[in-house]
Amino acid sequence: MIEILKALHIAAIAGWSAGLLCLPSLYVQRCHVGSRDELHRLQALVRFAYINLVSPLAFVAVASGTALIFARSVVAPWFALKLALVLGMSFLHVLTGLVVIRLFREGERYPTWRFVLATLVAAALVLGILWLVLAKPALPPAPAAFFRPGALQDLLAPLNPWATP
Repeated sequence: MIEILKALHIAAIAGWSAGLLCLPSLYVQRCHVGSRDELHRLQALVRFAYINLVSPLAFVAVASGTALIFARSVVAPWFALKLALVLGMSFLHVLTGLVVIRLFREGERYPTWRFVLATLVAAALVLGILWLVLAKPALPPAPAAFFRPGALQDLLAPLNPWATP
């Protein structure tokens, strides 16, 4: 059963990663459409890819990964770092969805620098996750102070503009 769950997880992660890597190249084509029909076809393609392909794969990847956590009881510092990179992928996924909503308004465009940046960030996240999963490096454990009650509040207090001094 775990082997099937792992295979599902790997396939979903591969599809989700491919979508996050490919969608910016579709966005940048917004500048090159000539007619209203071409723009409508591109918008339909982008929305279909994001809503019907990439988003369900992201859901399956996260759900199967969560199931694997409980099935395998993985507790290691490298795994915590992997989850942080998955959080980065999730954040990039949400930003990608916001681009889909905004990009096809009148006069909008997707600059080349943003295409390059989004592709590089997605590639770095995917390669980081791949390296962590395959290498399983021996990282030092988190300091014990992180696990005391209120540690997160103290850690983030300098970044919180509403925190009382």
